[in-house]
Amino acid sequence: MAFPSSSSSFSPRASDDTVFYAIYTESPTRTSIATLHSLHLQILESITPLTEGYIWQHQPFTLSVSTPPNASCPCPSSSHLPHLHGHLRFADNLEDEWFTVFLLFRLSLRFPSLSLRLWDSDGDFLLIEAAFHLPRWLNPDTSLHRLFLRNGTLRIVPQTLPNPSLPDSLAFVAGSQSLASDSIQRAIQNRIKDYPDRARKNMHKVRVRLPVSVAHVLKHEPRLISLAVEGFYDRDIDTMKFASTMERFLERGKAEELVRVSVMMSRAMYAQLVQQRFQAPKCYPEMPGRAEREGFVEAELGMKVACGMEMMYQQRKRDGVEGRGSTWEVFRKSLEDSGYFQGLLPGSSEYQRLMQSAQEYFRSTSLHSRESDLMNAPVKRIDEILALPHSVDDFKDHEIPPSDDDSWLYDGEEELNSVLMERQKEMELYDLKHKKKAKAKEDQNTGPSAASNAADEFDPSDIAKTMQAFVHKLSSYKGAEAPEDRNKEVDLDVDQFIKDMESVMKHSGGEVANNNTEEGSSSDLDFDDSDESDIAELDEDNEDREDNFMRFYSDAMNEELKATTLQKSFVRADEQIPKKDQGTSNASEHIMDEDFSPVDVDVNLVKSFLDSFSSQQGLPGPASNLLGLMGVQLPQDAKKGK
Repeated sequence: MAFPSSSSSFSPRASDDTVFYAIYTESPTRTSIATLHSLHLQILESITPLTEGYIWQHQPFTLSVSTPPNASCPCPSSSHLPHLHGHLRFADNLEDEWFTVFLLFRLSLRFPSLSLRLWDSDGDFLLIEAAFHLPRWLNPDTSLHRLFLRNGTLRIVPQTLPNPSLPDSLAFVAGSQSLASDSIQRAIQNRIKDYPDRARKNMHKVRVRLPVSVAHVLKHEPRLISLAVEGFYDRDIDTMKFASTMERFLERGKAEELVRVSVMMSRAMYAQLVQQRFQAPKCYPEMPGRAEREGFVEAELGMKVACGMEMMYQQRKRDGVEGRGSTWEVFRKSLEDSGYFQGLLPGSSEYQRLMQSAQEYFRSTSLHSRESDLMNAPVKRIDEILALPHSVDDFKDHEIPPSDDDSWLYDGEEELNSVLMERQKEMELYDLKHKKKAKAKEDQNTGPSAASNAADEFDPSDIAKTMQAFVHKLSSYKGAEAPEDRNKEVDLDVDQFIKDMESVMKHSGGEVANNNTEEGSSSDLDFDDSDESDIAELDEDNEDREDNFMRFYSDAMNEELKATTLQKSFVRADEQIPKKDQGTSNASEHIMDEDFSPVDVDVNLVKSFLDSFSSQQGLPGPASNLLGLMGVQLPQDAKKGK
């Protein structure tokens, strides 16, 4: 674990897969640099036992002292406040992010007067975890400066404090009760309750066969395995050229001997190595055959690690991205720039006291910044290690522990299903809760007065109007869309669609017809003028035949319907909708015997809907569902039950 003490070590341009965090004291505006240094050391002592032996995916948990003005602070609103901050890139390993969340919760419990913030590229991601339990007003647009960790709990600045600034929110959570609801607290705590044991479970130990030089480097710096895996997993054409020669780690080429060692890495790293196929470069030492399964698997994994180490080393050396690490001069300069020495003259007793305090602080933090320096400047450290004497004999006659079981890599379906079931249960409880609220609200809005108001406002002509709009609405290939549908309309040119379909059908028919023709014959789409005129005449004849057929068919159907009682079920243009108490006998008096009088389509439509809705007796049914979809609310029958 590492905690660079200089604020200049923080990179403001972190990648998207990064979690950020900031720690504020009780009164940040009055906090001195010396107080932050003292707090920094106390935090180091609290965190170190929890992170010891943990292999981070890309970089360790870091923490820096930030003094204003600090342009590198990831949160602009914090740049003028003295505080501690840090960031961690987790990439494909979400375990790193949630382990960081656990560490911050533990810190807030250990130091109850501190207020902590954390966020990632998605914003306040803790709210995402507790999405089913949040108040409606809290969303990504309103959560700025509202979410804090304090005394082991999650605090939310309420809506009563509109658009709070960071100092306002810090003062609020420090001076009043702002605890999040129990359901929100449980949702977050359930996510981190298994740490730190889960962090240790996330480590995977595996046997590999490596070139002596690579084994020698990992023996002295086991944490460099993360950079080696990163170099292999993120390889490109340029870096693979380095692996084809292996200049740094295979000085003897194919004559280099492979040694068997045990390597610790995260499960995510192991999966990144195993799941990718990679051909060994020609210069690589000979590996056991596939028949020797155990030996081949160990050698193949070792080959990927060695190539990744070579690619990482050469790329960093070529690009010159080596960090300078935490040196005393850099640290002292940062103290001077931040006003730590308060303008005192060098040599004065107070200046000497501050200098001695700063030196003790630097020595203490340097012990913890070693891992961060290693990740920032791996080339320098690798050169130092390879300069030390080493040989194959250093790795002989050593007992190598067996590899950990990797069935978790192939049998994760059960764990995934359990997580999905847990989320499904949350969703069902959330839906049930809101359905109960909606039903209670609906019961409050219903009653005699509500029913009478709905009846007074209801206009039967609305049914006809909405149905006409529905019928004339241009529908898409996805189906019919109600006028009140919220879905985005899909414009479909029906004429052009039909033309395209006819073109495809004709083209398909032409292909079938040409199956027996010789190769090289012209396409059926290449018509001359005479062909086009013939087709036009055929189309006109077809249209005439269709019109005649429809007329004959309509006349025959009308003659057949005259002999039935179907005509009695329609209301004519010169009739009124019969009232319920009059029955249907009055309606039949005006029906013509021999010929149909014009039918009022709108009146019949409204009558049919009302009859269908009445037959539902207040229960859900097709009439209420269809009208509700189109935005028409029918009142209940006030006379029902009387």
